[in-house]
Order: sequence, then C-alpha cells, then structure tokens
Amino acid sequence: MPQLDAPTPAAQPQRFETAAIHAGQEFDPTTGAIIPPIYQTSTFVQDGIGGFRNGYEYTRGGNPTRTSLETLLAALEGAAHGYSFSSGLAAEDALLRAVLEPGDHVVLGNDVYGGTHRLINTIHSKSGITNDTVEMMDLDAVRVAVAAGNTKILWLETPSNPLMKISDIAALAEIGHAAGALVVVDNTFASPYLQQPLALGADVVVHSTTKYLGGHSDVLGGAIVLNDEELAAKVGFQQFAAGAVSGPMDAWLTVRGIKTLAVRMDRHSANAQAIAEHLVGHPAIERIFYPGLESHPGHALAATQMSGFGGMLSLSFVAGPAAARTFAESTTLFQLAESLGGVESLVGYPTEMTHASVRGTKLEVPENLIRLSVGIENVNDLIADLDQALPSS
Repeated sequence: MPQLDAPTPAAQPQRFETAAIHAGQEFDPTTGAIIPPIYQTSTFVQDGIGGFRNGYEYTRGGNPTRTSLETLLAALEGAAHGYSFSSGLAAEDALLRAVLEPGDHVVLGNDVYGGTHRLINTIHSKSGITNDTVEMMDLDAVRVAVAAGNTKILWLETPSNPLMKISDIAALAEIGHAAGALVVVDNTFASPYLQQPLALGADVVVHSTTKYLGGHSDVLGGAIVLNDEELAAKVGFQQFAAGAVSGPMDAWLTVRGIKTLAVRMDRHSANAQAIAEHLVGHPAIERIFYPGLESHPGHALAATQMSGFGGMLSLSFVAGPAAARTFAESTTLFQLAESLGGVESLVGYPTEMTHASVRGTKLEVPENLIRLSVGIENVNDLIADLDQALPSS
C-alpha cells in the first residue's frame, strides 16, 4: 500500500481554504490537466514481478485517486495519516477492529449517532466488546465510566447527533489518556473547517464524508485521520484486508466537494444561526437545540473550540410527537430525508429515522424532536418555509 503522509500543521504553509483546494491535488504531469484524472482502474501493470509503479498494485490496496483524497483529508485535520472508506460506518468498523480485542470496553456519549451505537452494541458485542454510554458534559461521570472496565476507547461526538450537545474535547482527552484509552472524536457535524479535534488532544478523528465533506448528497464515504504511526499501520491493514474502500469515482466526488467546504460551511452556519434566532420564542417550539444561541448550555465551550456553530439544529415541540411529525411532513424546501450536510436543506424525524435503532432504550431520542440540516439556499426562503409549516399559535 502507498504511504499516505501529509504535512503537519507546523510544516503546512497553506491556510485551510487554500489547502482544501490544493492539498494532494497536483495537476496531471502528462497533459497539464488542472484537475487530477479519475484512475478508474481495478489493477496496475507491474514492471516485472513485484515491480509496483509508485506503490500501486491493486485498487483495494491503493489507487491514485483515493490517495489524493486521503492526503487531502489528513492535511485538513492536521494529521499525518488519512484513510478513506466506502461509508462512515465502514470507517468506524475498521477503527474498532484495529483497536479492540475481546474483553475490551468502550465508553461513548449518550447522544451519538444511532448507527455508531448499533455497530458497537450489536455487532462488536458478539466479539466480547462491552460498552457504556455516559453524559459527556459530566466530566466526573466520564471519569467513573472509563474506570469501570478495561476501557480502550473513549468515543465522543461534538456537536452531538441530534441533541447538539457540546463536549469538552481537551478535558475529555485528558480523562481518556489518564485511563489509558484512545480518544476518538466524530467530527462529522463540525467538519475540519470549524473544529480541529487532534489539535485539542484527541487521538483519532472519524468522519462520514457523505455529509459536509462531500457536501452535495451524491456520494457515500467515510474517513479516519490520525497521527500515531503504529495505529495508522493497523488501520491501513484493516482497510486493505477487509476492503471497505472508497472507489475512484467516490473519492473524486468527495475531493470535488471538499474544494468548496469553507465557503459552504460559512453559509450553512450563517443560515442556521439566523433560523435559530428567528425561531426563539415561537409558541409552538419547546426548545431550540443550537450551540450558536447564548441560551445553549454549551455555547461558551463551543465558542472556544469551534470557529463557527455549524448548520445543524434540532427543535422540540410543545404539543408533542404529533406536532413534530406534522411539521416534518409540511415543509417544502426542507425536504424529508435521511442524512445531512448537503447544499440542500433537509428535515428529519430522528426517533423513526436516523435513531430508530435506539428506540426503547435509554438512548432513545425524544419523540417530539425534529432535526434540521440547514442548507445554503437563501435564508429568507428557508425561514418562510419553516414559518408556513409551524402552527400559528
């Protein structure tokens, strides 16, 4: 497999917006094409047995288009190594397999993506892996949880999905490391443009690149970025041996999306902030979950570890589940669909959509909650769409 090294932040002269366009994206030396070609090939001709050209043998093990994406991902997170996978859950699974052994323990937030909890609690439990969920904003509770077993991974999302909780990455990294645990941050909601978990002490960052990194709802993918050489080798082996890699076209589409990440995140964040402020005080809304509001319990912390508050927000309804369902089925520009982070606005009903797997457990999402992925449309049109879907009183 080709070695995927990227400059560290200290050696990286380019600012984020520049790196997003140029890291790993050298023009084609043969033709001068400004956009690197898609290497839509399954295999590579060898210069004699074992004579691999630039390390490429077979696309499962490495492909130049995937290498360009992995180099870019590492550069944006300030990491030495990046690995791209066929989905966010495929990336998470590879990391878990690289780290965990039977008898190991995972501590994760009590508001993580339902698919992450399902993967750990249902799939990896069959291999003797145990887990506990905890309120990540309660640092004392986290200390107790990581001391309760052979904790190998402390897993957090911030902002969390879908309650938009903000966790203190630096403080949790100290707690995790004191317990000998690997600290993993799902940075999907923030994106590397708004938050840099490795710089705050985390060991590994995971992404669903399907979301903000791809940004156009047209490609599935996942990523792992990290600095540790030994763990990187283990992740790379899992990628190669299990084969859940992103194909050349998927990698190329993700790179294309990342080029506009900075400008998109600025608009996502501005639109979400305007919408959240507009909805404050609406009689039909019980609570607005958005860290950009000063009333959010994590607002001050988010302001210190994020450069913006992102494009995700959730709403709970005074009148209960029926009102939430009616609202989710009444918007027009906010289209009812799974996923998030695309240029178009989406609305979801988490308890029966993204978090259906945790219904009936202590992790279940309130039934009166809806989640908004705020797109980059004109914010006045988005506000008008929400207003017409909300009850007038």
